[in-house]
Amino acid sequence: MWMPIKRPVTMPPELPLAVQYAVDAPELPRWRVRRWVQQALLAAARDGLPGPALQRAELTIRFVDADEGRMLNHDFRGRDYATNVLTFEYGIDPEGTARGDVVVCLPALQREAQEQQKPLLHHAAHLVIHGVFHALGYDHETPEDANRMENLETALLATMRIPDPYVA
Repeated sequence: MWMPIKRPVTMPPELPLAVQYAVDAPELPRWRVRRWVQQALLAAARDGLPGPALQRAELTIRFVDADEGRMLNHDFRGRDYATNVLTFEYGIDPEGTARGDVVVCLPALQREAQEQQKPLLHHAAHLVIHGVFHALGYDHETPEDANRMENLETALLATMRIPDPYVA
């Protein structure tokens, strides 16, 4: 079983970040999305990913409508609905560069925030962070992995004064 290495990290990894908007999302400006991504990278670097230390993350965050979200989820996961966040993880190379694309379906995000009675920005922060963690290799396929990922998300969100998203 892999055990995380708690690394003393003070600066987030280098971040070439593209934020794309296929929908109008004025409440989610690039500076805000960048801040969430940087915090996720810093938390993951401190958590200690397997392999080389995370030095750089080349990421794209794309906000889409329900049609694009549904098409991507259908084409890549075989599921015929627009999911809230979809991540394409390309791995971490031996030099410590992670690459990935995170797609957030804005209508699903908005609907879920309303249904769960959460502020939109809280839910958006959670989904972006969740997607970034997936891009870095975290998953929730086993109960152990899910617990690790959820604990990391919850601790990071708490530093932003965002309540635990997994509590009903």
